[in-house]
Amino acid sequence: MVNKNTSRKGFIFKKYEAPNKSPFDTLFEIFKELITHTSGDFDEAIDWLRELDKEYKLTTPEYTIDDFVEDLKQKGYIREEIDSDGNSGGGMGITAKTERAIRQQALDQIFGKIKRSGQGNHKSKSPGLGDEHTGDFRDYQFGDNLDKVSVTESLKNAQINHGIGDFSLSEDDLVVEETLHKSQMSTVLMIDISHSMILYGEDRITPAKKVAMALAELITTRYPKDTLDILVFGNDAWQIEIKDLPYLKVGPYHTNTVAGLQLAMDLLRRKRNTNKQIFMITDGKPSCLRMPDGQYYKDSVGLNPFITNKCYAMAQQARRLHIPITTFMIAQDNYLMQFVREFTYANQGKAFYTGLKGLGEMIFEDYETNRKKRIKG
Repeated sequence: MVNKNTSRKGFIFKKYEAPNKSPFDTLFEIFKELITHTSGDFDEAIDWLRELDKEYKLTTPEYTIDDFVEDLKQKGYIREEIDSDGNSGGGMGITAKTERAIRQQALDQIFGKIKRSGQGNHKSKSPGLGDEHTGDFRDYQFGDNLDKVSVTESLKNAQINHGIGDFSLSEDDLVVEETLHKSQMSTVLMIDISHSMILYGEDRITPAKKVAMALAELITTRYPKDTLDILVFGNDAWQIEIKDLPYLKVGPYHTNTVAGLQLAMDLLRRKRNTNKQIFMITDGKPSCLRMPDGQYYKDSVGLNPFITNKCYAMAQQARRLHIPITTFMIAQDNYLMQFVREFTYANQGKAFYTGLKGLGEMIFEDYETNRKKRIKG
């Protein structure tokens, strides 16, 4: 495991040797972690790997870091970058294959235990005419589809009610297996990339990236009919692609929460799914607005009513559109918690006041809960 603060001394490294793991696989697991921390900077990640190798003896004379880099090339995990003139020699960069491997590792790290103990696809809370079998049965009712009739259970009832010698099957013997609808969800995940996400010696952006990558991998592999859009917000807000997540960095930005919410709702308006939601990961107060003339209105001192009132108005607008907002607040300041409480009340959404530990599990569980749509059978 590797954790990073703002300096190299911030790494905490514990050697772990899994049974029957090849030298490449051992180094690749660490490399994926490092490439996430370095926002996709291959050279920096390899520099870190060499330093860790010196301290923890990760390699042997038979298999060195140079051998590992060569294997990365051969296996298609890295490629030579092309400069602006179309020539090679611009250094090495990671490929889409590595990006997928990083997302899978994030999924395993954050959702692994929950996935293994889960039941598979989501179900709505009410039984009825759906596509997910529950194992529960009820008497046949006029109007039930015949393909929902359980032949085995119905024949069993007929034998009990009429005997084998004079076998007959009546409507009273028929039973129907309950099914559940699998609802579809459109989610927007908002990630705060203001400067405070790396202040005070704590790296908050890397866990946020990992959560986004894990959620993206979960949805695309387990709930392919769901949609996930990801956006970042600082002075402004803009949408990013899933493939961009490993390269995401914090900027010298204030926090324009309103811009993020506006973009999130614009994205969700285009979705045809009935169920829609916004997840917002932030550690700071809203401190910025973009005015109609294009200028920025900023205030980093305390909570500015002009800015917070705009946030409350956006929360109410989302509520009218039936879009719940779940805020994951990575801060414990009382005045910030009060803002989040009022924001959540305006939206009738939910809020979690959390540190970085357990952030992924909370988002996963909330995603699962919000996906369940009550449908009358």
